[in-house]
Amino acid sequence: MENTKPLIGRKIDKSTIINLERGKIPPQAVDLEEVVLGAMMIDKKGVDEVIDILHPEVFYKDAHKFIYEAIFVLFEESQPVDLLTVSAQLKKAGKLEAVGGDFYLIKLTQKVASSAHIEFHARIILQKFIQRSLIKISNEIIEEAYDESTDVFELLDAAESKLYDVTQGNLKRSSETALDLVIQAKKKIEEIANKEGMSGIATGFDKLDRLTSGWQPSDLIIIAARPGMGKTALTLSMARNIAVDTGEAVAFFSCEMSSVQLITRLISSETGLSSEKLRTGKLEKHEWEQLNVKVKALEKAPLFIDDTPSLSIFDLRAKARRLKSQHDIKIIIIDYLQLMTAGGTQKGGNREQEISTISRNLKALAKELNVPVIALSQLSRAVETRGGSKRPLLSDLRESGAIEQDADIVSFIYRPEYYKIEEWDDEERTPTQGQGELIVAKHRNGGLDNIRLKFIGQLGKFDNLDDFDSPFEFQSKMNANEENPFITKGLPSADDAFGSSMNDSFNPEDDNDVPF
Repeated sequence: MENTKPLIGRKIDKSTIINLERGKIPPQAVDLEEVVLGAMMIDKKGVDEVIDILHPEVFYKDAHKFIYEAIFVLFEESQPVDLLTVSAQLKKAGKLEAVGGDFYLIKLTQKVASSAHIEFHARIILQKFIQRSLIKISNEIIEEAYDESTDVFELLDAAESKLYDVTQGNLKRSSETALDLVIQAKKKIEEIANKEGMSGIATGFDKLDRLTSGWQPSDLIIIAARPGMGKTALTLSMARNIAVDTGEAVAFFSCEMSSVQLITRLISSETGLSSEKLRTGKLEKHEWEQLNVKVKALEKAPLFIDDTPSLSIFDLRAKARRLKSQHDIKIIIIDYLQLMTAGGTQKGGNREQEISTISRNLKALAKELNVPVIALSQLSRAVETRGGSKRPLLSDLRESGAIEQDADIVSFIYRPEYYKIEEWDDEERTPTQGQGELIVAKHRNGGLDNIRLKFIGQLGKFDNLDDFDSPFEFQSKMNANEENPFITKGLPSADDAFGSSMNDSFNPEDDNDVPF
């Protein structure tokens, strides 16, 4: 037969000769695997040094995987790790004969005298595993790339997702046991109990943080409102509080406003200078000094703004993964959902289906990166046409009911002042001037509430609301402290805050004279 003919006299290309000489052996370090396992069985220090670096899948030989699994089980149960206990655990699991019996375990312990350099050896084993993983992923990508029916954008996204998992040093597992999950949950509860402050990312809005205990990792939070209600102002205020006050990295994706416009609004909020003054550049000398001093904290803040227009979900995932890897971002904010596109080359389907796809992928991104994702959303015009109360409802979410289904928290921004409503519809009938309400209408893991906030329109920001913010009480406290009205809140004097050239006839209602 043709397959049995000798190679002599047959034409063989150069690459075939090289392959015959070198072969195709996957990257491996079996000798180091033997040394590491042997060291772990003779020295407890060796177990402590590598138990959080390696996992069973990194070992090339199946026998070594079984031995490491036995060591890992003993470690989790706080049992001693040595030749006898590992042998007993393998026998209990029915895998002692599969690894070569006690003779092979003894052979491993004889290969090493101590656990010296064990961490260095373990990292080489991990590197070999990563190399094998990259080869496997590359082969899968090559095979899929040759398939003409494959969507190229989906292929790109899948490839990047797999490579991201490798860079994290831990490939995804298909499932976890109840025992593993209970241990993780108990550990998280203990961390929360020992941790001061919020279990999640604190927004800087006290009542909201008490309700949610901060934005939680892997949650999708929807903040919806009609145009002009202050969606961008609210999330910018949150981003500022998180990045400046707590020092956590924030990624802000704006599909509507440019990066410079957003940072200008933040500068206005930070310095107390109105947006109009910053747009025109007509600042007094003391205001220039105020600007230069007050922006220093903002300059150092770990805030990353991306203003890519018509951002696709594919681009968002790629950018977010990169920011997570490079800067360890703790929260993602998207302004806003309806300006995004699903991407890809798939045709057909209406806008509602596209929004459903985007919403579903945002939730998947939150889980993948284990960070909260806040997405702003528009509300339908039904709010405007509805008689009586203008408070938004879940049914007002625009274009897709999937948003409500995918979100862990759905909240609405409501400012009665926008609709010329001068009093709140409560028993006190308090004025609505300079106030807004964040309505938490859905909370998968907690309670619901209507949280009132202070809204400062000329600075484009929201803040906590307290008694001092009532227009009448504010004026009475100013009258009681005419010489220095800032004493009530422990703020610097007018001269310290604005410079000695400040006009004595300060008016808190004047857009051009805003305390900061």
